[in-house]
Amino acid sequence: MNNWTEKETIVAFNLYCKLPFGKLNQNNPEIIHLAHLLGRKPSAVSMKLCNIARLDPSLQARGVSGLSHGATLEQTVWNKFVDNPDNLAFESEKLIAEFSHRNIEEIAGLDIQNFPEGKDRESTVKVRVNQSFFRDVVLNSYNHSCCISGIENDKLLEACHIVDWSDDVKNRTNPCNGLCLNVFFHKAYDQLLIAINPDLKISISEELLVTTHDEKFQKYLSLIDGQTIITPSKFAPNRDFLDTHYQKYLNR
Repeated sequence: MNNWTEKETIVAFNLYCKLPFGKLNQNNPEIIHLAHLLGRKPSAVSMKLCNIARLDPSLQARGVSGLSHGATLEQTVWNKFVDNPDNLAFESEKLIAEFSHRNIEEIAGLDIQNFPEGKDRESTVKVRVNQSFFRDVVLNSYNHSCCISGIENDKLLEACHIVDWSDDVKNRTNPCNGLCLNVFFHKAYDQLLIAINPDLKISISEELLVTTHDEKFQKYLSLIDGQTIITPSKFAPNRDFLDTHYQKYLNR
């Protein structure tokens, strides 16, 4: 079998981002599908994902490792993502479309009838595609569970930016700038009514407590105040991002 190309490695990295670490086996339907697109065996794709996993700082911090040896190309792709997650995320999605012999708008399920033309169109497509990538990666990193409440219903889960989308262009698509929260806690987080400090402790504002008149829910909020969030399996939230939001919360 031929050596992996950079394009193939980027596509494999995309899938690595979207799968929990425990599902990198060759029997996973998503791995089988990617193997079909690349003309490779599922076992080869599974091995590639495990090689990529060895580079993941979140897994290293938990004492979990992928395969011990891998290609330098995997490190190159990982570094590109760290340097500019927005660009590599979009590039990886375009490559998936290319290998699938479809256009990226179709792959992303976008209704482009009302999209602008020219560069504005490409920019709009990139934003929509990357928003979808960010959601997929964050929800999978947290195993589709709200990191505060533990709710596991995808209809109620959202990928919340730690540093606001409009405040940090470079890290809009960085999963380490994301938290999986249910709709209520996402809104409360954005409105600085709750926070998560750099040590991953939940902080419930006095304002939220005194304006919650249901005794049972107020008690619940009081009980989770100071508790540690449910941590993700990979792409742990960046401490500096958490501190940026936490300082805004303290100074609101």
